[in-house]
Amino acid sequence: MSDISPFWAPDKHRDRRPLLMARNAVKSALRSWFEAQDFTEVEAGQLQVSPGNETHLHGVPVQLRRHDGRTEPLYLHTSPEFACKKLLAAGETRIFDFARVFRDRERGVLHAPEFTMLEWYRVGGSLEDLMEDCASLLQRAATACHSKQLQFRTLTADPFLPPERLSVQEAFARYAGLDLLATTPDGVPDLSLLAKSARDRHIRVADDDTWSDLFSRVLVEKIEPELGHGRATILYHYPVHEAALARPWPLDPRVAERFELYACGVELANGFGELTDPHEQRRRFEEDMALKLQIYGETYPIDEDLLAALALMPPTSGIALGFDRLVMLLTGAPRIDDVLWTPLAPFSA
Repeated sequence: MSDISPFWAPDKHRDRRPLLMARNAVKSALRSWFEAQDFTEVEAGQLQVSPGNETHLHGVPVQLRRHDGRTEPLYLHTSPEFACKKLLAAGETRIFDFARVFRDRERGVLHAPEFTMLEWYRVGGSLEDLMEDCASLLQRAATACHSKQLQFRTLTADPFLPPERLSVQEAFARYAGLDLLATTPDGVPDLSLLAKSARDRHIRVADDDTWSDLFSRVLVEKIEPELGHGRATILYHYPVHEAALARPWPLDPRVAERFELYACGVELANGFGELTDPHEQRRRFEEDMALKLQIYGETYPIDEDLLAALALMPPTSGIALGFDRLVMLLTGAPRIDDVLWTPLAPFSA
């Protein structure tokens, strides 16, 4: 028997309640902001034929039993993205969703298997629009819960300052001493080039690393901890093969229209200029699923409805923000479970 009090113990709930009330205040303020910007709130269904087709994304499978006893394999969605894009194809132009989403193999200080993702889309919008949205929402959220700073462990950031903007290429040069794009000649990742640069800088390289593995290791170990100090950071222009759902940047096809928002070394949001070419999207999905099979021994179905909808979807920019993480940083909570109304048992203090 664990000696940690469950979240429903009156003393535990009493300690957590101020954080939960701050959560409610932030949610209400952000909802009001979207409504004032003429966004429509939607509710994406949680049951989907595919949980997503990114290599390292893990869905939760379910079996839906029909009246005749036959079962239909489905998944709890990892994001409302596929459903939202179908609504954009249907004619919606500005939408947002406070979606409950589910991810397997995720549990820790910053990860919960069930969490809230705030996702929004602007038809005709640009990445610049989404970056401005992020700055506005940080300010609105901080004001709503009377917070003057974002905090995680010993790091802080001022939510009222404009975010720093830093390209991935600049970040790799600044914090890891690597010329990242030189390791993708003509936009094709070259593992040998990246591995040599990494070893020269005493960065660990495993025998079975792919270019993406090594890119992620450098990002997580050398760069992410340096982002969002004093103010938020927007990290933009990811290599195109690290942005499975984003369109290439017209001025340099080696990079994609993708950015991430960081504060206090914590990733808060991931934005895209959305890819709408169904043939290219299928190719990327199939490539990622082949790699997933190689690494994890499993694959997920491709949502054919999504690919059909992409053919009708207009140029759009969209972004997903980890709402629970935002509340964590606004309240200074040490772990994500502290800001969830009913965290998965056992509750860890």
